[in-house]
Amino acid sequence: MADLMLFSGNANPELGQAIAKYLGVNLGEISLGEFPDSEISCKIEEDIRGRDIYLIQPTCPPTNDHLMQLLVMIDSCKRASAERVTAVIPYFGYARQDRKDEGRVPITAKLVANLITRAGADRVLTMDLHAAQIQGFFDVPVDHLYAAPVLNEHFLKLNIPSDELVIASPDEGSIKRALGHVKRLGGTLAIVDKRRTSAETTVQENVIGGPVEGKIVLMFDDMISTAGSICGAAKVLHDQGAREIHVAATHAVLCGPAVERLKGANLASIVCTDSIPLKPEQILPQTKVLTVAPLLGEAVKRIHRNESVSRLFR
Repeated sequence: MADLMLFSGNANPELGQAIAKYLGVNLGEISLGEFPDSEISCKIEEDIRGRDIYLIQPTCPPTNDHLMQLLVMIDSCKRASAERVTAVIPYFGYARQDRKDEGRVPITAKLVANLITRAGADRVLTMDLHAAQIQGFFDVPVDHLYAAPVLNEHFLKLNIPSDELVIASPDEGSIKRALGHVKRLGGTLAIVDKRRTSAETTVQENVIGGPVEGKIVLMFDDMISTAGSICGAAKVLHDQGAREIHVAATHAVLCGPAVERLKGANLASIVCTDSIPLKPEQILPQTKVLTVAPLLGEAVKRIHRNESVSRLFR
């Protein structure tokens, strides 16, 4: 591990420290700041010539600031003659716009992938992309991790009987994810019929499969943004007689009215990972944060040693 060096941006320094601790190394010294006109400044405070560099920076809110900081960090490393630069992006922002679903709109997921590649990243390590095909937008290798094993381990410890368990997909797009959890946790599958009425508003009316009456329901999603989909699905499941509902997501973005919606959703627990740091006001009594530092750290170790990353999920 002698040639490996980790650096963390300002987006989630606690996660950076946890990954460094798992690997048994120290975070590299880096100075990040702003000029008086709010331009980002960066200086690598150590010699990194010929080293294998890993930059830990989720592009979570404020997304534009953290994305620009990542780009500046990558450029700093390349100009300091690093042998290889891997962008470790636990949460990849701008992922929702991955296609043209109407005229005259951008594909920002591809735009951001181009920016990261052109800045000089030789490799990208990310987790639970909003759409898996975004991996193909990069012209460099992408290692795509899944937080499902971390979430499953948490729920397995609850020892919920299989005949009392229902895994619910909050929409049709999450059916494959829900089936993966059914395979590991047991129970039956239910699907909430979601209709999107605008970019911010969804309507849920029916439950397919189940039944959910008197059952313990687990709902999994890649992210909770405004919490409209999750809370709408939870309401339908409660109306159908669910005994208790647990919600799990990899990325707790929690923007806009998300916290207020979650407060009123009557959820038994809200489980998320530390891919995005939570502010105190975003943490509810039923919130449980699981760390993905060991998972990311093991992936970094395997990439550095040219070992298989996919074996982590077999």
